[in-house]
Amino acid sequence: MTPRLLLIPLLLSILAACTTTAWAQDKGSLNPKPLPPLANPNDPKIGAKELFARKLLPAAMPTQSIGGYAKGCLAGAVQMPLNGDTWQVMRLSRNRYWGHPDIIALLKRLAAKVHKDAGWPGILVGDIGQPRGGPALSGHASHQIGLDADIWLTPMPDHKLSREEREEMSAVMMVRDDRLDVDPRVFTPGHVLLLRDAAQEPAVQRIFVNPAIKKALCREARGDRSWLSKIRPWWGHDYHFHIRLKCPPGSPACEGQKPQSADEGCKPSDLAYWFKDSVLHPKPPPKPPKPRPPMTLAQLPAACKAVLRAPDAKQ
Repeated sequence: MTPRLLLIPLLLSILAACTTTAWAQDKGSLNPKPLPPLANPNDPKIGAKELFARKLLPAAMPTQSIGGYAKGCLAGAVQMPLNGDTWQVMRLSRNRYWGHPDIIALLKRLAAKVHKDAGWPGILVGDIGQPRGGPALSGHASHQIGLDADIWLTPMPDHKLSREEREEMSAVMMVRDDRLDVDPRVFTPGHVLLLRDAAQEPAVQRIFVNPAIKKALCREARGDRSWLSKIRPWWGHDYHFHIRLKCPPGSPACEGQKPQSADEGCKPSDLAYWFKDSVLHPKPPPKPPKPRPPMTLAQLPAACKAVLRAPDAKQ
């Protein structure tokens, strides 16, 4: 599980793109303004994120996850209901509460399990994906094919949140200031049950958490610990965790990841890398890296053009 040193520049670029700790903290807008029309939407050099971000509704097509988690799109997305008995969706102004029906069903199921097992009122759902998937203007490099979702590590309050609370409420930091372990004042046995319930879902491919949270799970999990193999340490993720599904049946163009090793990933050697001072407190590069040009529509799977151009699904 220890990344090689040669991968550090790549991983840091991914970190900057999609896994900082801020996404659950970034506030939304009470009065979001529509994006202005593009002067030349057919320009082949324009970023695909500009095109997908301007689609406010799903494509009227059969459901398909197309391409990879960080390079694809989604046809026939469905909406996560904004309110349920055991869940509420946050940051509504982002319009990222769309996904493949399988992840929407899983989130509902998980919310009910956590209510029963951990005694939480429910869960707070962060970003899932855009109405047609694809790259987003901000926040994530993945979440493109409707199979990723962020779940806050803050329990749902016992009341219906106002629109203002959904846009401006902050998630709770779960990691100590020194980044070496969880904060026992806020990380509870309920969090262990939440992550266990999520990882025990058969369709789940991976779950990304802060390394300190993985460390705590390794220490505190009891009984059947096989689910720990799906819990992967990754940068950020100290306010929320990221759940990812396997490619679902009926999506032949979906590009999944290799199956997880059955190993728990709890050996000291598995975790040592993440707690090096050079990893916890990386020095900035001598020269800021040049920003990469945005991914274009031509770089996505060819089927994404049809997804983008399809009429809006009826709601």
